Amino acid sequence: MDYTPEAGTITMFSTSWCGYCRRLKTQLDSQGIGYTEINIEDVPGTAELVERLNGGNQTVPTVIFPDGSAATNPSLNDVKEKLSV
Repeated sequence: MDYTPEAGTITMFSTSWCGYCRRLKTQLDSQGIGYTEINIEDVPGTAELVERLNGGNQTVPTVIFPDGSAATNPSLNDVKEKLSV
């Protein structure tokens, strides 16, 4: 499955208990930045994808950008810079 998002948005892999994920979602919402959230505990195959992107670790939030690149636990400024917002 291709999780590459549309231009101007991100795909964020998260878990329900992740405080860093909640913080990033709140920041994205406050800035009006669109995202698709995917809980790696609920969607088959996504935990393994996150592991591949993070050298074997299931670290969240893991974000995929429209250009196909990924970032682990990015700051709001990192996301804005990457999206040129």
